[in-house]
Amino acid sequence: MAAARSASGRTITTDISARLDRLPWSRWHWSIVIGLGTVWILDGMEVTIVGNIAGRLAEPGSGLDISSGQITGIAAALYVTGACAGALFWGRLTDIYGRKKLFLITLAVYLGATALTAISFDTWWFFLFRFLTGFGIGGEYAAINSAIDELIPAKYRGRVDLIINGSYWLGAVGGALLSIVALNTSIFPADVGWRLTFALGAVLALVVLLVRRHVPESPRWLLIHGREEEAERIVRDAEKTIEAEKGEPLPPAEGEMVIHQRTRTTFTEIARTMFARYRKRSVLGFSLFIGQAFLYNAITFGYGAILTEFFDVPSGNTGYYFAVIAIGNFLGPLLLGRLFDTVGRRIMISGTYLVSGVLLFATAWLFDQGSLSATTMTACWCAVLFFASAGASSAYLTVSEIFPMETRAMAIAFFYAIGTAAGGISGPLIFAELTGSGKVPDAVLAFQIGAALMCAAGIVAAFLAVKAEGRSLEDIATPLSAAEAKEEPAATRLT
Repeated sequence: MAAARSASGRTITTDISARLDRLPWSRWHWSIVIGLGTVWILDGMEVTIVGNIAGRLAEPGSGLDISSGQITGIAAALYVTGACAGALFWGRLTDIYGRKKLFLITLAVYLGATALTAISFDTWWFFLFRFLTGFGIGGEYAAINSAIDELIPAKYRGRVDLIINGSYWLGAVGGALLSIVALNTSIFPADVGWRLTFALGAVLALVVLLVRRHVPESPRWLLIHGREEEAERIVRDAEKTIEAEKGEPLPPAEGEMVIHQRTRTTFTEIARTMFARYRKRSVLGFSLFIGQAFLYNAITFGYGAILTEFFDVPSGNTGYYFAVIAIGNFLGPLLLGRLFDTVGRRIMISGTYLVSGVLLFATAWLFDQGSLSATTMTACWCAVLFFASAGASSAYLTVSEIFPMETRAMAIAFFYAIGTAAGGISGPLIFAELTGSGKVPDAVLAFQIGAALMCAAGIVAAFLAVKAEGRSLEDIATPLSAAEAKEEPAATRLT
């Protein structure tokens, strides 16, 4: 059938999105989760290792003339700055050139920068490649979350997205335990152990890169960008694979959409979509990212100093405590994720934010009263972060599903950059000073700031969160390229 033409290009009718959403869970979906989700493990390991080896790097004989404050302050801020810049830079390219191309490139950038960090010979080199490592990771957030949401069926999208984002904390557990080994000078010399941790991260990234090559491009992105035949082939192959696995035919897909194909979306369209058409959703996204960024900075930038300063925990043992905290972080999305698809987004997002904020207020009060030990403080942090981790992961889920297809990666990048810049750049500078001062009131204030912003975000979510559970992405936010089928009777039909 001849294709209809619009100002933007060809116009097609397709049911591919409906076919993707009606797929049952299968090995095909597991391959996507493994290929895309494992990078958060690397990110968690990377950030945790740097925090835990800061003391050793600052000691004579480490091979670098650097102070602990420079590592937890300047290096941390540079890593986050790189992540924010990378998110915006790669996010724009992800919407233009596709999810797959960019999630391969960004992982390669991360791999190379991590490997070069391992051979740091001077402070400036270490700082430079911490920035570039963050630059690669920032791009991963936009490319990966876009691809996951566009490939995973609507029925499972919430729990899968939360668990994948929460897998960051599996890496944090590994990083905490790995740092214990790296800091043991009876095993590795002081100038070798920390380098091996970065080298290991690069090796693991290479393995993930090899696996990721087999993850398909998003058929939804392909449809809009004039590559409908490739989109059809990917979906048809997935359907055949899943039918063979299940031993029965798939149910028919319900729903078609007319798409006016285009090559790119302008910044004007993106701005109009986010700040005029969906401004309430933008307020929601901004609130969620700000809240979780400050809460995590309030705890993670001070946990080591608090344990050593107030509870006399040896610096070499703080990794054990952090491993416990990280496990609590992972269990939150793992155990609560399903409820985001069943109970619903609004209740679960607002609930996790509010509960974690209230629990952190309670922790601050108990700490101020001198009622906590190192063990009970860690238990309190675990309780807070069990809920906060699910809430923080839902922030990424939220901004990746409530904006139109053409702006998805850029929306993720924008809110990640804004929220992370506010909490992740100012956070290290504010919270490192408060929690490292050795004064109980300062640490209490840090906790209260994080708790207050988390509660505020929970209140915003209670009013503005979108009912997205079980709904297709196109139903939650109609693509900018979409039109009603009756308006385009001559459109090319894909079945």
